[in-house]
Amino acid sequence: MRSGVIAQKVGMTRVFTDAGEHVPVTVLKMDGCQVVAHRTMEKNGYTALQLGIGHAKVKNVSKAERERFARAEVEPKLRIEEFRVDETSLIPVGAEITADHFVPGQFVDVSGVTLGKGFAGPMKRWNFGGLRATHGVSLSHRSHGSTGGRQDPGKTFKNKKMAGHMGVERVTTLNLRVVQTDVARGLILVEGAVPGHAGGWIRVRDAIKKALPKDVPVPGKFRVKGDGAAPEEQKEG
Repeated sequence: MRSGVIAQKVGMTRVFTDAGEHVPVTVLKMDGCQVVAHRTMEKNGYTALQLGIGHAKVKNVSKAERERFARAEVEPKLRIEEFRVDETSLIPVGAEITADHFVPGQFVDVSGVTLGKGFAGPMKRWNFGGLRATHGVSLSHRSHGSTGGRQDPGKTFKNKKMAGHMGVERVTTLNLRVVQTDVARGLILVEGAVPGHAGGWIRVRDAIKKALPKDVPVPGKFRVKGDGAAPEEQKEG
């Protein structure tokens, strides 16, 4: 199991295939996605990588966090996420994961926080059909109707689908195809829509319901400090 990455949603555009067909894609930018720390079985009881992305102002980072970034020899990060990995897929602390960590044609799962819609009615929030247009229904065609019984059960059950706040929820979209990668600019282009607004942080990792292509790099593609290429111990798997 390889590590995922953190990326920032730039927006949507389209690319053209050799046959002239256009493919709608979402552009994700990896701006200095570096390994900040390891989580090991001996010390923590599980194996994972902590990744950081973005550039935080030093004055906005606590002293403890500054010391942690200093030990890893990385600049303070705006966002930190943790990815479970196999022990053989650990990437050195301080290494920067590049966009060719994913290969065109492979499938990925992306997670993000959806757009906020404010207070929404049941038809918009839960896709209810609404009340009838005639036969006594007046001024309440888009309401949700009855919310509970009378004497039995005598209450409204918890988690009843009703009007309320919509959006700002963590959503994972499965099996999006990687169309292109741009290592120089740190861009990943995935087919289709990705949850969240432009500028939001997105988790990207290998799809759990699709097989990995044979040419996917293991443990991943990255560059270490002072080296413009990937280290020699990387192998294709």
